Amino acid sequence: MERVLRVLIGIGLLCIVFVGPKTNWGWFGLVPLLTGVTGLCPLYTLLGISTCRRKSA
Repeated sequence: MERVLRVLIGIGLLCIVFVGPKTNWGWFGLVPLLTGVTGLCPLYTLLGISTCRRKSA
């Protein structure tokens, strides 16, 4: 669910580059888009955060 949300936020931010106010701030949408598509988030790795469910034994 989190990955889908990141991709949608990334696409939404990129839309501001081409549609709407046409500001360059929308290029920051590449970060959540790429982390959502690849499933890798460098910030989560540095902070030791995991959003994956733990398997019960």
